[in-house]
Amino acid sequence: MELSFTQGRWNYESWGGFDPIPSSNAKPPGVELWAVFDAPQHLIDALWKNLTHTLSGLFCASINFLESSTAYSAPEWSFPPASGKLRYGTLPREAVCTENLTPWLKLLPCRDKAGISMLLDRPSIYRGFYHSQRLHLTSTGSGSEGMDPGIILEQTLTVVLQPDSQRASLAHASEKHIQPSWSLSSIFGKQISGRCVLAETSNVYFLLDRGLVAELEHIHKENEKSEENVLISEKFWNNPSFELSAKPDRIFIEESSLLSKNASVLYKFEIEKYGESEPFDLGLFWKTPVVWLCQQAPLHANRFLMGSGNERGAIAISLKSTQSSEGFMGSNSNDERCELRVDVFQVVPWYVKVYFHSLQVFVDQQPKAVSDIIEKIHVSPSKDKVSPGVMELVLTLPCSVSSAVLTIEFDKGFLHIDEYPPDANQGFDIPSAIVSFPDFHARMVFLENDSLNKSPEKSPVMSYTEVLLVPLTTPDFSMPYNVITITCTVFALYFGSLLNALRRRVAEEERFLKDK
Repeated sequence: MELSFTQGRWNYESWGGFDPIPSSNAKPPGVELWAVFDAPQHLIDALWKNLTHTLSGLFCASINFLESSTAYSAPEWSFPPASGKLRYGTLPREAVCTENLTPWLKLLPCRDKAGISMLLDRPSIYRGFYHSQRLHLTSTGSGSEGMDPGIILEQTLTVVLQPDSQRASLAHASEKHIQPSWSLSSIFGKQISGRCVLAETSNVYFLLDRGLVAELEHIHKENEKSEENVLISEKFWNNPSFELSAKPDRIFIEESSLLSKNASVLYKFEIEKYGESEPFDLGLFWKTPVVWLCQQAPLHANRFLMGSGNERGAIAISLKSTQSSEGFMGSNSNDERCELRVDVFQVVPWYVKVYFHSLQVFVDQQPKAVSDIIEKIHVSPSKDKVSPGVMELVLTLPCSVSSAVLTIEFDKGFLHIDEYPPDANQGFDIPSAIVSFPDFHARMVFLENDSLNKSPEKSPVMSYTEVLLVPLTTPDFSMPYNVITITCTVFALYFGSLLNALRRRVAEEERFLKDK
């Protein structure tokens, strides 16, 4: 099972889309939940509903809205952990707040009172560009190698923060275009005063991206005219480009460095050496301006709406080749037999009635036959007020492709007045589509002293598209109130006059007046 709360959208163009962070930790806005059940097929839906209610109470969120059959789907093969017992659901409009972060922190051994979690300052996290808290649960049976039966819990908090540029400008007043320097205390407002006593290991890793390493080596060669790699030398923490405030305990080099110069460098800092008298505060201070580009996925995915009005429209998924595609494709990218596989998974609500026969494919702005590009397709049409529509595609594109566009038409349905949300005029959300590249795996293998340090599991490169906002025909919610008010007024006047005429006794009133 995996549950994520996300505020903001991961910027794949600026923050990268190929390394494990965007592929594993970058999530769509709002809430995303998927689970694989070890149970008979006829019990999975009931277990899913029970799971959503349990998580909703634990994390103070509206996850229970996913219990409806119109809010979740069952992918067959396009979603990475896909199986016949998988359920997947999203709530794009769910707001993420501290009331969701607090239950997540309670699952940590020392919460946010000791160890690395002391850096989790609420104002610092929520003023960032992007933050996503992720909870991953895996149950291990007795058949697992070297593991006892139990549950493995993995918690990940991904935050994109901006350094304080004003402090950096004061420190480097002469350099106008230098990127801002930073430290843990300047970003989070806190320092790490030792590790959590319940933790076996507590480490901080500082990663230099492949593009940054290549640029730093290029700058060093121009200045020093030396072939020595300053990033792994003895004085790496004080080189011509930047300076680290603390000395790393170990250095790891990515395995690809044996074949290519573009390899990441990972610095490891052990927290157990620090304490309250000497807290850990890692800082990076730039000396020269450096511009680099994070490694991109083979294709950059975008999604947008076409058409106008409240009757019909179209959904378009655009795939554009990135600058680093040539390095991904290899030397045989010009070969006609070279193909790039792309998996697309898209869920649409039932009130967006998609016509799957209207699917069109354009490659390099030229229309192509669907059978020539789409190798495999699985469609589950939506049912009114029962289930959403699901579309799973396997695209086979030539490696030399520069752009590809998928378009599909839809009609906008009508909802009952009780089915509209309170902010119906804002529009209705279509969850993010998932674009994955099974032939490319986002993982980093680092070497230490010519020996393998760690080899994470392979996970395909994956990216999420934007959440679409579809305006539907919205009734005038004030009209029922107006009609009820006017009708009640008319009936009150009518029945009041009628009862007054029926109950009044004119002869007795005249006799009473004469006697008086």
